[in-house]
Amino acid sequence: MGAETIRLWSLTEDTLVELGDDDSLTVVTWWGEIDLTGTAEPVRDSLRRMALGPVSMANVPASGQPVGERWLAGLSKVLNRLSGSVVHSLALGDGLGPLLSAIPVTLSPVFPADPVPEDRPVKLSRFAALRPEGGTLFVESPGARYRVALLQQTAVLLASSLAGPATIAAVADTAGVERGVAADVIAFLVSAGVVVVADARGSFAEDDDPELALWGRDDLMFHTRSRTWTGGPPPDAAGGSAPPVVKPVSAGPTVPLYRPELRDAPSLTALLETDHTCPEFTDRELGAEQLGEFLFRAARVRSVGPAHLPARPSHEASQRPYFSIGCLYELEIYVSVNRCSGLDRGIYHYDPLWHALTLINDDAADLDAMLDMAMVAGASHRQPPVLFTVTARMARIAQVLGGAAYAITLLHLGALQQVLYLTAKAMRLAAHAVPVDAGDRVDRALKLEWPAEVGVGECVLDFAS
Repeated sequence: MGAETIRLWSLTEDTLVELGDDDSLTVVTWWGEIDLTGTAEPVRDSLRRMALGPVSMANVPASGQPVGERWLAGLSKVLNRLSGSVVHSLALGDGLGPLLSAIPVTLSPVFPADPVPEDRPVKLSRFAALRPEGGTLFVESPGARYRVALLQQTAVLLASSLAGPATIAAVADTAGVERGVAADVIAFLVSAGVVVVADARGSFAEDDDPELALWGRDDLMFHTRSRTWTGGPPPDAAGGSAPPVVKPVSAGPTVPLYRPELRDAPSLTALLETDHTCPEFTDRELGAEQLGEFLFRAARVRSVGPAHLPARPSHEASQRPYFSIGCLYELEIYVSVNRCSGLDRGIYHYDPLWHALTLINDDAADLDAMLDMAMVAGASHRQPPVLFTVTARMARIAQVLGGAAYAITLLHLGALQQVLYLTAKAMRLAAHAVPVDAGDRVDRALKLEWPAEVGVGECVLDFAS
């Protein structure tokens, strides 16, 4: 007789079951608190045991409680309400624990666990990725309702045998696993959403879906994961120490910038209703006073003080002209100066607190490489007078916002870019983004410590045409 698999259930590690002295029952989950007061005693005891680890339905009732249809119906109803916190596992009857576990990443997922026809090809979703975490290999896919932990070698072998279409029998032979076990594991992976099954014609629906064809795997995974935190606290960035409000000034010549009086400017309506253009770069020379006024109006630190986010401790923050969630302001601005009277050519870091530029790189080759990239990205025949490169200090934001940090950084970049556009218009200049294909050239030219600080965007400042 071949090996047989056993279905197991448990609650996620971050789920807390609070049992009162009366019949009160509250389950605290990643998604919120669920009041289950009045739940029958066998079901209450089942939840308590599931909070301790994976158990089978045959063993989950309290001692002396038979497994009956009424009890199963009650437990099934409760688990449906808690589906976003219920972990499904599959094990062999060898006492070695689960082969693999499906951990929910959505609020109300469904785990059907239907068998897969043996004659239908199966494969990993083209969006799926295998990655290690804490010594365990996980399978993830942006459209999946679960992320799957491959806990034993058998599961790893089967999952890694699904790179291309194959029947259950072929996968079992490739992995050297009994066919019945392979069938159950594959059905489990299909239920989790990371493996797809071909139709009667041998075609896979995701390959022919015109909406999915618009997405690359990395983009769709980034979108999905950055919009939904998968549990646990934000990462403990920088060893738990709070990153500074502004980046410390590096050694190098520092140039204080002009501070204008904030006189009347064109109305917001006038600025918004003026068409934005991306003109051919001019050969004119900006002035240091213009650059100083531009950065003062658009990006300086106006004040420093405490800020708060819901359910988070207060943190030191700053106020600046553009929007930032929690006033975190993780963005930094570097200025590649090409033609600007009063400033030597070179790459500078902008200090928004002291409103000053510090020279960080005077190598002409590095400067020209930055300017040439902007020239190509702007479809121009000239290097721009000034190029701004925006970077992000990830510790400044990840410590607070966790898995959503990079998505929020791109939101902040857009907010800054809009303010740069409007400020330039008000000054009768032109600021526009240039989609630089940078690779690691920006990191080298700006002397960034990757991945603590990463480039996220570029903007040219020039005269309006």
